Amino acid sequence: MMVRAWRMATILLASLSMGMAFCHLLEMPARFGWDAELWVGTTVVGEVFALFGTVGAAIETGAWIAAVALALMVRNRSGATFITSAAGAAFLVAAFVAWWAFVFPVNAEMSGWTVASLPENWEAWRAQWEYAHAGRAVLLLAGLGGLVLSVVLETPRERPAGEATPARAR
Repeated sequence: MMVRAWRMATILLASLSMGMAFCHLLEMPARFGWDAELWVGTTVVGEVFALFGTVGAAIETGAWIAAVALALMVRNRSGATFITSAAGAAFLVAAFVAWWAFVFPVNAEMSGWTVASLPENWEAWRAQWEYAHAGRAVLLLAGLGGLVLSVVLETPRERPAGEATPARAR
């Protein structure tokens, strides 16, 4: 029972984390068409993503920690269950590392920007920020997929012979 509850919590956290990254991915094409004033005005000055750094950070940290713990919990189960759980956890950890390696440096650089004080290479910083978020969305989707697949692989295909069908399924 503990593993089931842990799996559900892990999948929920991973889903929320992936949803935030997927949001960035869906915005990316439009955001590349924005001029400096609009991009910096919304991304930096307008603090549109402020809650991503507080609530989002807690969700993402919780997701990868829960996924690693889940992989450890199921390490003695079938090979496929453990492998897909561990792969899901590894992708979530990779997305977290990618945030620190590629997004955090841009956030730190941009923290003091205003529309009037942009560096000449602001577009390179924007590209790193946008593409890093897109890559993280792919990593988080793969992580969530691994976690869900681990559940699917443990779900019996058929009910064992002689086992009654639950009343609610009739």
